[in-house]
Amino acid sequence: MSRVIAVLNQKGGVGKTTSTINIAAGIAKSGKSVLVVDLDPQANATSGFSVDKTTLNSSIYDVLVSAQPIAKTIVQTNTQGIDIVPATTSLAAAEQELVSVMSRETVLKQALNGLTYDVVLIDCPPSLGLLSINALLAADKVLIPVQAEFYALEGLGLLIQTIQRVQAGLNPGLQLLGIVMTMVDSRNALSGQVIDEVKKHFGDYVFDTHIPRNVRLAESPSFGKTIFEHDKWSKGARAYKALTKEILIR
Repeated sequence: MSRVIAVLNQKGGVGKTTSTINIAAGIAKSGKSVLVVDLDPQANATSGFSVDKTTLNSSIYDVLVSAQPIAKTIVQTNTQGIDIVPATTSLAAAEQELVSVMSRETVLKQALNGLTYDVVLIDCPPSLGLLSINALLAADKVLIPVQAEFYALEGLGLLIQTIQRVQAGLNPGLQLLGIVMTMVDSRNALSGQVIDEVKKHFGDYVFDTHIPRNVRLAESPSFGKTIFEHDKWSKGARAYKALTKEILIR
């Protein structure tokens, strides 16, 4: 049975997709099979794995709205050990179309049943709508990337409350895997202050590994490569390697 991890933060621009892609790569390098589910209408994870959206016959939209078997949408990426359920911009309409679907909150969970990957990573949209709720009901654990900036804690309380409501209702087994601080600038005192503040609120849930601001990390998606393929000696690659080790331990 697959371990399902939702990578979620309703704030955009926090490194959510970058983390999904590179954690997937780190886990695959450990010898495990990984499926990435691109649940973001921006479809950045799909692009990040060099999947040509114009050639797709189907996507996660068809799984959610048309009940297409998820196995028919899976695409093999160029990164060994990683497959992806791609997204296209049509996914933006799914929130509204799911409203009339029976058991609309559990469509993704039902679709993932029976898959044999070791780990499934869900790249969630920057919102707490029906798509993210589907991810939370399908997941065992939630990973929250948080940018080391002034407004880091803004909205984090709402996200934790949403997770707790899901735990109290339809998915009591859901657990917080941890919070990873992203875009950390070690030269900036503010980054350290924000990290301390998040640790004060969430303690051991905050991963020891922080993801730095790194040019090689920022440019790797434009090449359709993970950071390990783009520059395995970069600060970004070293950070995601260490983070993956922490995740596998947890």
